[in-house]
Amino acid sequence: MLTNRQLFQMHMGLPSVVDDPLEMTHAKGIFVYDSNGNPHIDLVSGVSVSNVGHLHPHVVGAIHRQLEQYMHLMVYGKFLQAPQVLLAEKITSYLPESLDSVYFVNSGSEAIEGALKLAKRLTGRSEMVSFRNAYHGGTAGALSLLGDENLKQAFRPLLPGTRLLDFNQLSQLQQITHQTACVLIEPIQAEAGIILPKEGYLEALRQRCDETGALLIFDEIQMGFGRTGSLFAFQQMDVIPDILCMAKAMGGGMPLGAFVASRERMNALTFNPELGHITTFGGHPVSCAASLAALEVIEKEKLTEHAEDKGRLFAEALIDHPAVLEVRQAGLMLGVEIEHNLDISTLMHSFKKNRLIVDQFLFHAHAFRIAPPLTISKAEIEQIIPLIIQSLDAVKA
Repeated sequence: MLTNRQLFQMHMGLPSVVDDPLEMTHAKGIFVYDSNGNPHIDLVSGVSVSNVGHLHPHVVGAIHRQLEQYMHLMVYGKFLQAPQVLLAEKITSYLPESLDSVYFVNSGSEAIEGALKLAKRLTGRSEMVSFRNAYHGGTAGALSLLGDENLKQAFRPLLPGTRLLDFNQLSQLQQITHQTACVLIEPIQAEAGIILPKEGYLEALRQRCDETGALLIFDEIQMGFGRTGSLFAFQQMDVIPDILCMAKAMGGGMPLGAFVASRERMNALTFNPELGHITTFGGHPVSCAASLAALEVIEKEKLTEHAEDKGRLFAEALIDHPAVLEVRQAGLMLGVEIEHNLDISTLMHSFKKNRLIVDQFLFHAHAFRIAPPLTISKAEIEQIIPLIIQSLDAVKA
């Protein structure tokens, strides 16, 4: 009988090749356990998905209760489904009045696709602006606005009419014109290595969009749901987007995404033509029940309020390490840049040896991310920091 590892090698389509991947059997809190029973500490959260930790009992309970009622019925507005309705109300209760209509999809890529369609439909324009070193998804439309040519060149031609700008470069905002349908931006660039906006930059971008009639789309797919110290990063920046995209941690571990706009704007996908945007599984009731429970956990356990202090513990412990050049922090999301003469791959092996699940950034060759579940305790952080330092010491030596 073939082993799971043999079946993995024979039948799994994969985005990359990994030497000796771990076989995991279960997970709880910040720990993921391999087939030998060894615990591994999750400092990635499934790329910012498991914000409330693995198998949080409140989320698991909500999933079980919904499973006993119904799973997939049908979307398209044919049925009123309580998990969707209650979740939409909950999400919009956190947001400005201009963001009061939620369109549920399955993933971040789909949220971007829906937002782009909505912007083109509303403006009647086709040009779309995005930023270098930004990741927005792997589907054709999202890939067209992704800010790295290496990931795009094998799949061209993609959508026409796209323009790339450099993040934080004020002078380039003049390239947004009256032909621009939308500007898609991460308020904090994630895969670039946690790049924060300079003071006044997002305000200037908002003003330029207002001047030209372009719609401003914020991609908060990786930074949303408490990661940065507020439910969404833009809420600390005094700038309101026209469309907001979310996913990843939204589902509490289940697949779920959404884009949010005003009811008036969202109606453009309902009329002329009807079914302007459709999805079979978007807003799956089990995923919505999990999402609502995850939001309740974030509220009850004050995860958003504690994210900054927890992130600072990591930052203060690592900033003076001789292998570290810079630590960029937004709540409990950190980009740790190491000396450029050090081998990041060797560092990843060192982390793995110490059973730390750590990840590199797509568009920063000399940095790694620290983004554990927001439920991580300060005591757990104090136990983890020496393991990170030990891994850095090994590579520096």
